Amino acid sequence: MKLSTLKKLVAASLIGAAFTAVTTAAHAEDLLDQVKQRGTLRVGLEGTFPPFNSKNPQGELVGFDVDIAKAVAAKLGVKPEFVTTEWSGIIAGLQAGKFDVIVNQVGITDARKQTLDFSPAYTYSNAQLIQRNDDKREFKSLEELKGKKLGVGLGTNYMDMAKSVPGIDVKTYPGAPEYLRDLAAGRLDAALNDRLMLAYLLKNSQLPLRTGANVGAGNPSGIPFKKGNPKFAKAIDDAMTQLEADGTFAKISDKWFGIDVTKPAK
Repeated sequence: MKLSTLKKLVAASLIGAAFTAVTTAAHAEDLLDQVKQRGTLRVGLEGTFPPFNSKNPQGELVGFDVDIAKAVAAKLGVKPEFVTTEWSGIIAGLQAGKFDVIVNQVGITDARKQTLDFSPAYTYSNAQLIQRNDDKREFKSLEELKGKKLGVGLGTNYMDMAKSVPGIDVKTYPGAPEYLRDLAAGRLDAALNDRLMLAYLLKNSQLPLRTGANVGAGNPSGIPFKKGNPKFAKAIDDAMTQLEADGTFAKISDKWFGIDVTKPAK
């Protein structure tokens, strides 16, 4: 009787150990293994951020970031699976596992690198001011906007940049169309966005606005993903190195901007 009980305890112990080993292995699985097994790279993006990512009249996602994501996924040997989400919740969505990466002009900052890993940079830009056509003032720096109203996108690098200068009345908006309208209507003194965006935005807004001064240092953007995935990090790094070397990045960049935005501005 005692021997039977002992055997049962040993068997239960072995089963428990095996279950723990399987569970531990599952938790330790690198993101690259998951992506390969699934056959898709889940890509988070806004889908409302032209020319980087938006939907064409047929409802298909198109744009610079969309083409970059497709090229990277192809190098990994999988298909891209796009998941659209609002910018304000995109980092939280990545952390919650709703997608594997974000390809949506996410600036590589020290703060973000504390909680996320990044691919090599694939775009370089600068912050640039936007003003009304009839505004004769020339703001040459953010410091010159102290006491003035400045429109920025909620949760963007430009919001952080603006708020880092004491004295600016920073107004946040869901997106560029909203603050461009307020700027044109005289409710703002200026707005701040990526210089890569401005020619496109102003051309399509049909508002009486113009570009202003470049402010701040250049901003590299990369593809963020969860920490603790060294195999995935290397695979992404290798893929992007190859895409730069074979001219794919330059070709995609020229298609959308007419210049190579994948290298720092000279």
